[in-house]
Parts: sequence; structure tokens; C-alpha cells
Amino acid sequence: MHLSKRAAPFVFLAPTLILGFLFFVLPLLVSLYLSFTSWNSLSAPRFVGWANYIYLLTRDPLFWGSLRNTATFVGASLAIGMPLALGLALAFRNTRAKALWRGIYWLPMVTNIVAIAYVWQFLLADPYGLVNRSLAFLGFAGPAWLSDPGTAMTAIVIVYVWFHVGQDMMLLSAGLDAVDESCEEAAEVDGARGLQVFWHVTLPLLRPTILLVSMTNLIKGIGFFALMLVMTDGGPVNSTNVAALHIYQIAFANLRLGMASAAAYILLIVVLAISLLQLRVMRRGGLEAW
Repeated sequence: MHLSKRAAPFVFLAPTLILGFLFFVLPLLVSLYLSFTSWNSLSAPRFVGWANYIYLLTRDPLFWGSLRNTATFVGASLAIGMPLALGLALAFRNTRAKALWRGIYWLPMVTNIVAIAYVWQFLLADPYGLVNRSLAFLGFAGPAWLSDPGTAMTAIVIVYVWFHVGQDMMLLSAGLDAVDESCEEAAEVDGARGLQVFWHVTLPLLRPTILLVSMTNLIKGIGFFALMLVMTDGGPVNSTNVAALHIYQIAFANLRLGMASAAAYILLIVVLAISLLQLRVMRRGGLEAW
């Protein structure tokens, strides 16, 4: 059987399109419908219109608190993780054992996140965790990392950056490898040195990679909650209760799946708005000014 040139691409794409519709588009449409219903998974969904959205935006202080916690978590992890990953990528750029160091920093990414959370929960336990015992040996009183609202989010950010910095370093290293060294050499011939070459030549050429890494980190960070679920369960006093964890609790702890669907769509709109704003700023403003 011979396929026409027009029909052949659609035949080969059909399995992917069908699976994409069944496992991506269809669940999105179903969850959109459920966001306008009251449903506990045990009885039939009951249509309630905009009630779920109105409740979340006007009568649920925990939802707004979770959005603030998400902003704190994402902002801090980006502010710490991106410069650290770029610094590591630069440090190992011309080393002989570059592949070895990349593999070492990549190891946390291939480790189960739940196992990582339990290990760090043990390390940061107060007062008998290894971290606080080490600080006590040096003469310092360690904080109650996971039981103090003032330090719990800091501890989560530290663990997340440790877990995630390897992936960012790999992407930025790939971006550095793609930088044309002749441009840097030309700048050095013109008298530029050290930080001048990096700031005016290397960094602008890394703009696409930086944009990719920052946007993927933003999207992933907003939807991330595994560490918070295992290490603190959103506590203490909801200080680490991020939006994705709050949605998880609404859906599976309270069995309010319609409400959870509405919260997920609000979060989707927030992610889309921030991503478009970030894309606009980095393409037309901040990075082009370099």
C-alpha cells in the first residue's frame, strides 16, 4: 500500500497525536470542566459555576499564603541557584576532568527525590542532626532548621538548590561550549581582560541558554512540592506550604477535586503570565542591554 505524500506525515504522526490527546489534551479539558464543579470522587460532579474560583480568590487565605510562599521559594532558588550553576560551569569549563565533575554534580538529579528529602530531613534534624552537631562541634548553635517558621523555607531552598544545581550547570556548560572562542579572543586582542570579556562577550552569547534555564526553573519551581511534602508537610505554621502542595492537600487530603482543579488553573494562569513577562523582559530588555 502506497501513501500519498500529503497523507504520509499524518499517518506517522498519528500515534503521537492520539497519545498526546488522550494523556494531555483530554485530561486538561476534563480538569477544566471539574474546576466548575463540586466533586469528591465518590459521587457525581455537581456544577457550581465560578464558586470555586471565587472562594479561592476571596475566602481562602491559605491559597494566597501558598502563592507568597511559592514566590519566595522560586525567587530564592533562582537567585542562588543560577549564579552558582554559572560559576560551576565556568570553573570546570577548561578543566581536564570536566566530564567527571559534570557527572558528580548530576548525581542528585538521578536520585529519588523522596530519598533525598528523608536524608536531608535526618541531616537537618534539631538538635541531633549531623549539620547541627557539626556546628556545635565548631562552637556554633545551629537553628531549628525544619521546625522554625523563620528557617524552614531557607532549609528547603538550600536542599533544592543542592539537588537541582547539577542540571543547570550541565545546560550552562553546554551553552559555554557553544560560545565561539574567537569572539573572546578578539575581545582580548582589543584589550579586554577577565571580567570585561565575560560581561561584554561571554554573557551576552549565553543569553539563549540563560533564558532557557531560567524559564524551565521558573515553571518547575512553581509546580514543585515534593521536598515540602516529605520534609515539613507544609509546616511549620504553613511557612513552606507552597501552591502546588496546597493543591495536593485540597485534592487528596480534603477530597475537593473540583476546588483543586480550579486552584491548578489559577496557578497555570500565573505561570503563563510570569513566563511571558520573563520572556519579554529578557528578550527585549535586560539581556539585550548587555
